[in-house]
Amino acid sequence: MTSGIYTLFDIPTKAPRRCWSMNTWRTRLLLNYKGLDYKTEWVEYPDIKPRLNQHVPPNEQGAQFTLPAIQMTDGSYVMDSYKIAEVIERTHPEPKLPLDQTLLLKFRKILIDFMGALTPIYVPGVAQSILGDESIEYFLKTRHEDVGMPLYEYGRLQGPGSFERAEPFARQMTALLKEAPSGPYFLGDTLTYVDFIWAGILLFFKCLGDEEYQEILKRSGDAEAHTRFLEALSPWTERDD
Repeated sequence: MTSGIYTLFDIPTKAPRRCWSMNTWRTRLLLNYKGLDYKTEWVEYPDIKPRLNQHVPPNEQGAQFTLPAIQMTDGSYVMDSYKIAEVIERTHPEPKLPLDQTLLLKFRKILIDFMGALTPIYVPGVAQSILGDESIEYFLKTRHEDVGMPLYEYGRLQGPGSFERAEPFARQMTALLKEAPSGPYFLGDTLTYVDFIWAGILLFFKCLGDEEYQEILKRSGDAEAHTRFLEALSPWTERDD
């Protein structure tokens, strides 16, 4: 039996709960753009594995269960944002959203360096500014294991200079965005999945804090290009819960 409604599994902020994760945002944008009927099921960090492990295998890297994940209208589950995009594009080809591999490869190379430089800013920031009581202990414990020290100490020691280190990659991202001079998207007036990935990053930093978001825009070398980009996506960024 099918309901005709998709379920998006997302990690909430503190109340009032809304989307913040750069990874789940890209899937939410996809569902919004395709005009699909979906509901949000909020899943706190320690509940992700118990919620998904009977329905999907762990991901290939690290044998973990991560969000985003969705439940399809036939009851099946899909985990991983790119796998979700492939399935949705195949089952709902209109309106079209190209999964441009050439652009994606160039974009991901820059993105990895950009986000790597900012890790000491945004990972402690998630704990400090975004997560509620149900997730915070789990997040602090697991990220302590990831970075090898208490998370707030990591931010205090490694955070200074992060925006400066990220600036060359922020400017590379701006150059990639402006390769098609007509804009506002990475391929000019053609919307692609890469646009949703970058929008998710910008929306995440907006949620993290205005100071962080404005610093990202400043370091990009052309704040207007990125604000114009987000404004063009506004029909699909409005629903965040």
